[in-house]
Amino acid sequence: MNHQDTPTATPTTESTPSSATPEPAAAESEAELQALRQRNAELNDQLLRALAEADNTRRRAEEEMAKVRKFAVEAFAESLLPVVDSLEAGLNVQEATLEQLREGMQATLRQLLAALQRHKVTPIAPAAGDRFDPHQHQAISMVAAEQPANTVVATLQKGYLINERVLRPALVTVAAPSAQ
Repeated sequence: MNHQDTPTATPTTESTPSSATPEPAAAESEAELQALRQRNAELNDQLLRALAEADNTRRRAEEEMAKVRKFAVEAFAESLLPVVDSLEAGLNVQEATLEQLREGMQATLRQLLAALQRHKVTPIAPAAGDRFDPHQHQAISMVAAEQPANTVVATLQKGYLINERVLRPALVTVAAPSAQ
């Protein structure tokens, strides 16, 4: 048999792409591209809205903080007004005895201390013999004493805490180490 005598294969149409197939794929790709562009625009819009909302929230918080700072002492000042009233009333008494003045001053002091306590201002008043605390006490001097070294001998002026933070340290004298 001769090579030329072999029957030739007839071409089949099943594996040959037709010219109509790329058009639906292109249309599908174009639709997918349009959908992605729309989704991108939606996400960009959401991002811009979120950024604007965050900026508005930040601005509102700053305005609120400014108000808080501006009126922070309002409640404290309001609690001091009765103390002012008591002092003015005491000064208006023309013929007060020494005992009446003392009683008025004690009552006014109680009012003032109560107002301070309501606002979490508490005294630091170490007793003699208490351990010296450099975080709450300020040593004015060291003196020879019949007590252990680095302990408070006397409190010269009370200190104060506000919300457990030192507003003013207590002024104290401290026992010096004994010289042996």
